[in-house]
Amino acid sequence: MVVVNQPGKLKSTLKGELYTDPAIFELEKKYIFSESWTFIGYEYDVAEPGQYITTKVENENIIVVRGKDSILRAFLNVCRHRGATLCSDPCGKTGIIRCPYHSWSYGLDGTLLGVPNSSECREELVKNEQFGLASVHLQTWHGMIWINLSENPKSIEESLDQQIIDRFGELDTISRYSIGDLRVAHREEYEVDANWKIIIENFQECYHCSAIHPELTETLPEFRSGIGTQNGVGTGAIFNESYEAFSLSGKGNRAPLKGLLPEDDRIYYGMTILPLVFINLTPDHVIIHRSIPISAEKTKVICEWLFDPEEMAKPDFNPMDAVELFHRVNLQDFAACQWCQENMGSKAYKNGGILVPIEQHVSKFYEYVLNSIQMNVDTE
Repeated sequence: MVVVNQPGKLKSTLKGELYTDPAIFELEKKYIFSESWTFIGYEYDVAEPGQYITTKVENENIIVVRGKDSILRAFLNVCRHRGATLCSDPCGKTGIIRCPYHSWSYGLDGTLLGVPNSSECREELVKNEQFGLASVHLQTWHGMIWINLSENPKSIEESLDQQIIDRFGELDTISRYSIGDLRVAHREEYEVDANWKIIIENFQECYHCSAIHPELTETLPEFRSGIGTQNGVGTGAIFNESYEAFSLSGKGNRAPLKGLLPEDDRIYYGMTILPLVFINLTPDHVIIHRSIPISAEKTKVICEWLFDPEEMAKPDFNPMDAVELFHRVNLQDFAACQWCQENMGSKAYKNGGILVPIEQHVSKFYEYVLNSIQMNVDTE
């Protein structure tokens, strides 16, 4: 499995089977998703001791909880007794984690505290660390919670900060947007009948923008050229000269995000955080996409619009003009992804398709996928 360069100025895409084969998807689950940092939520959701959120990553149920010592931890949401799910609610607050099945109880730090009606072996169980909750690697990054299921993951700085440096040449750009101080004002979920890679490669190129995104290219006229903001280090796109905000109407009365510089005004930045996150920076809000691969041919995408909580507290706050712009972009993108997915099994696409020069930076993503799979398989 390699990316084959075509003669002249053309490059090939991945072969069609890499978008349809369940065996390939299993390799990606094992060597990409389970080895990578996965964005699952925001620190403000678990700001107080006892607050928790639950999620599922791959086949694992996860609970993230703020301890009484204020430390944020992640555990497999699995009772060590008989394997019951401990917390079924998506979020909540508790002083103790208690199994609903046999009432085994755990502290917020994961230690086993109580084993009812088992006095003859209680001390043996409680004093043995192996019967506490199984921990999961957790780090926070710009106010976002990320977990990693691998045994010895790279640090989040090495994994994510390096991608920001590759995108901007430095870390300060994303820091100025203070994502950790923002709050989600609107959320949309999309069920997309397409392989996750088609969605990520779509996010990475703008060759399609003039064809399917009339609202986006009206807002960001230079996107009509097919060159997006990820085609060069540090590049952003300037708003239409008559637009004052990144919104469907181009109108907006929100103050710029705190910490931005004058040169950030009326500029849009987009960036992919491999493998599954896409971040959009605008002067008064941030948009974050996270893809959740369901199968070789289906992906769930969660899109959230984040604003300054001071703006959200104003009586006239209404995010929908801004939301509608990228919601339309999302619907257009995901329709296009589905157009492609339905033909990934065609004999016409058996050996893949073509990348023209304006979109050839996407080949780095292909190399990332193939190297992650093949290098690990070769070492087994």
